[in-house]
Amino acid sequence: MEKYQDLVDKALELILVYGPKVVLALLVLIIGLWVINRLTKITRKVMTGRNVNISLISFVSSLVNIGLKALLLVSVAGMIGIQTTSFIAVLGAAGLAIGLALQGTLANFAGGVMILIFKPYKVGDLIKAQGHLGVVKEIHIFVTILLSPESKTIIIPNGAISNGDITNYTTEGKIRVDMTFGISYASNIKTAKDILLKELTSHPLVLKDPAPFVGVSELGDSSVNLAVRPYTKPQDYWTVYFDVYESGKIALEQGGITIPFPQVDVHFDKGVAVPG
Repeated sequence: MEKYQDLVDKALELILVYGPKVVLALLVLIIGLWVINRLTKITRKVMTGRNVNISLISFVSSLVNIGLKALLLVSVAGMIGIQTTSFIAVLGAAGLAIGLALQGTLANFAGGVMILIFKPYKVGDLIKAQGHLGVVKEIHIFVTILLSPESKTIIIPNGAISNGDITNYTTEGKIRVDMTFGISYASNIKTAKDILLKELTSHPLVLKDPAPFVGVSELGDSSVNLAVRPYTKPQDYWTVYFDVYESGKIALEQGGITIPFPQVDVHFDKGVAVPG
């Protein structure tokens, strides 16, 4: 009976000592979980209101939810009397090791976050990044996927993109098409310019503003080179490029303008014997 009495006394003592702590810890746990859920919903709502990419919203919401719950559990354990110092040290060491092992991945994640928040480009934009030109097909947390003019899929890590130069051809809604036409020195420059300008202004995909331009860019070895500079929408770049080169050549020839090609004149001196 004395043993049972001792057990009962110890149990009562434990209840009196730890009971209030356990009850308080449970209350903190319940209230904390409710607060964390509310904060997660608020985070989602704020990011959705700012038109943040859905993949980033899910990732950040999960990160906030899991991180706050981990802190809450550590706090509750400390309230009960569990020593959390060594536990926190182990978590810190593990976090450091994981961070070092995944530093490249974390850099890509950070780059993806910056891209999705500041939006230097969006899906459908024509950009040049890391030496690659293409239309943005998808933006993920870790990588950006481009579709090149040759229909090649290009996958670029976001860390590299966010730390490098980005040329966005779509932001302004227009892009200049740079072309060069060579005419012979005997041809009339003004006539050639008028013919090319007529071709540009009559093309349905060439923008009226800014106005297309034609001017002499170089006096070459065998031709006078005319710089042809129409503007168009980024998605119409290659159509205008190929159309104007074709129609421009035809129009110049019909207008009596000669388009020269490189050639070499060889002169033989009658007084010199030809070998062989």
